[in-house]
Amino acid sequence: MKAISEQNLIDAFGGESQAHMRYLKFAETANKEGFYNVSRLFSAISQAEIIHAHSHYQNLSHLNEGRTANSAATFGPGNTLKNLKLAHMGETFEVNEMYPTYIETAKFQREQKAQISFERALATEKKHKLLFEKAIEAVSAGKDMKLDTIHVCNVCGYTLEAPEAPENCPVCGAKKEKFISFDTTANLA
Repeated sequence: MKAISEQNLIDAFGGESQAHMRYLKFAETANKEGFYNVSRLFSAISQAEIIHAHSHYQNLSHLNEGRTANSAATFGPGNTLKNLKLAHMGETFEVNEMYPTYIETAKFQREQKAQISFERALATEKKHKLLFEKAIEAVSAGKDMKLDTIHVCNVCGYTLEAPEAPENCPVCGAKKEKFISFDTTANLA
């Protein structure tokens, strides 16, 4: 694998892994503050982020030595509104800068597996960004967000809000059975 695409996979793995853990902590905070749907949202998106991390990591099986991940991450735990704004900031960076750049680099270097991993993550991060915007609006008004069931594709991490999971994932084509659902009866953080 070409060095730049390889490092981009390593960095993306680091960033997605950190997002997974941050969102689990953010879910706990939202739950304690009574924003139960926001907590459920953070828990669902945390699941999607770890699926992205696994996808990126799987493409690095050729490595035999330790490497350093240079990952941009938003830090500084706070209340739910602050945490939502930090999460939105991270998703916006991934959507507007990180993944588009990684995809173009992988295309240029003809690293198709890396490209697919990045494209699947980008499709999902766009959804995350919109869901966090919806949550910010509600919490800014002092309310929990209205939220239907959240479905996460266990193959690519695609995330959507809908009463039911689709028959096939619009990103990777996985069957409905591959979706994990986070509904109002889901265990909260």
